[in-house]
Amino acid sequence: MIRIAGTNIPDEKCIEISLTYIYGIGRSISQKVLEELGIDPTIRAKDILKVDADRLRDLIEKNHRIEGELRHERKMNIRRLKEIGCYRGLRHQAGLPTRGQKTKTNSRTVRGNKRVTAGSGRANAASKT
Repeated sequence: MIRIAGTNIPDEKCIEISLTYIYGIGRSISQKVLEELGIDPTIRAKDILKVDADRLRDLIEKNHRIEGELRHERKMNIRRLKEIGCYRGLRHQAGLPTRGQKTKTNSRTVRGNKRVTAGSGRANAASKT
């Protein structure tokens, strides 16, 4: 099992897909890295040579921002937006969408799954008092 930047790479998948399990590496970066090192992208992660695995680990950790470093950078960018009080920062503070989406019907993932409707807590009018 190959371990890169604190992430275990799945053995049974192609190396191109396995690299996407690392936070900050998608398909395009994965393809570029493998092409640069001359590794076949269709080979399974368990079949990769130890020398190639070491070269892959070194290249990714030295040339790309991944995992903790990338998460920290994103968190600091959001904190900066909040501190300067810009519109995007205020939307982050309020827990609302920051990129101009409508909030009347959608945006449940950002707001939390709030299923609040007009009659959701009202007692039946036909019940005896």
